[in-house]
Order: sequence, then C-alpha cells, then structure tokens
Amino acid sequence: MNTLFAIFFYLSTLVFVVGLLHRIRTYANTPAPLKIPTTPAPTTTGGVVLRMTREVVFFESLFKANLWTWGLGWLFHFSMLLVLLRHLRYFTDPVWGWVAFIQPFGMYAGIAMLLGACGLWARRLFVERIRYISTPSDHLMLVLFIGIAASGLLMTFVVHPDVIGVKNFFLGLMHLNIQPLPTNYALYVHLSLVFTLLVIFPVSKLLHAPGVFFSPTRNQTDNPREKRHIAAWAAKLESEK
Repeated sequence: MNTLFAIFFYLSTLVFVVGLLHRIRTYANTPAPLKIPTTPAPTTTGGVVLRMTREVVFFESLFKANLWTWGLGWLFHFSMLLVLLRHLRYFTDPVWGWVAFIQPFGMYAGIAMLLGACGLWARRLFVERIRYISTPSDHLMLVLFIGIAASGLLMTFVVHPDVIGVKNFFLGLMHLNIQPLPTNYALYVHLSLVFTLLVIFPVSKLLHAPGVFFSPTRNQTDNPREKRHIAAWAAKLESEK
C-alpha cells in the first residue's frame, strides 16, 4: 500500500501540474480579437484589478445573479481554502505559525465545505432549469468533493489515523523516501478521491479557477474609443507589412 499510494501521489501530481500549466498556456495564447468587457466595466487597469479582486474573492457576478447560489458557492470555496491551508501541516516541518493558528478553524471548515457541496448538488438535482443543463461530469465533481469532505471528517471525528505517520509519509514523498502509510481505510478512501480529483482537474470544469483570470469579459478595460484594441496575431501581421 505504501508503494501503491506513493505511485498514485507522484502520477496524479504530475498530471495535475503539467495539465494545469498546459491549460493556462492555452488560455494565455488564445486571441481576444474583440473588446467584450461586461458592462458596466472599468476604464482603467487599476479598475480591472479591483474588479477581478471582487470577482475572485467575493464572487460579485454570482451575487448579482442568485443569492442562494452565491451563498452556497462562497461557503464551499472559502471553507475549502481553509481546509487546504490546514493540510499544509502535513508538508512542512516545522509547521508554520499561521498554519498552526488556523488548525481549529480549518477543522470545522470541513463541515462547512461538506454542507456547501451538498447544497450545490441539491441545486443541480432539484432546481429544474439547473438540472436540465447539468451533465454527468457536473455531478461527478460534486460527488468527489462530498466524498473527500465526508472521509476527511470521518477521520477527524470518528476513526482517527496516526497523523504523525501520515505526515512522515508525505514528508518522505517530498524527499523521494517512501515511509510507511498508517493503516486506515478512511484514509485510503480519502487519498484515492483526492488523487482522482487531481487527475481529472485539468480536463474538467474546475478549470474555471485559473480561467477566470483570462476571461476577456472580466480582464478588459472599457476603452475602445480611447485606444484601439487589436489582437496579438493581428498586430504581428501589421508589423510584417
């Protein structure tokens, strides 16, 4: 099991990193020939930065669209962020002070993450117009997150694994030195789901995380009259004339 999970860790991390970098490169090289910022849009670069900050941190457009979806989405994403930051303790030695400080908050954030994921899945199951446009992959993503959160909470409150052994295992992987992984079936399920999520991330709708930064409706200034907008490929053609 030690070798098996070590191989899964290395392979899934490799697929995640390479796939994500490839997608980001594709987004960055995709031309935007038109000025299409969603109005009202900022007219300065500073305004675009402020708008992107509001969008990424507060989900501004979702807040304007649907309060219920915004509340569930923000609860899920913010709590997941705390959970991820809490897990840094397994990859750092000694543990950073701020990571140690957020441990209690991150533990209960797992409950909020599970509630948020369940609420988003219920929305796809019971809201007719959302159910109509939902695909199997949409449900798969939410089931994966629910499984990850549920198995993590199971280990937190019911079947406690040897956290020192888990930390030694991951620190060993970072130094290419495989250490024993504690025997705990909830831990096996949890890690298997996480590795699966890493593999499918670069080919799923979860790419909206980096993709939002490359959306021309959000990252463009509304200044078509003041400055001519020309795509990079078109500028290259003009320079060659």
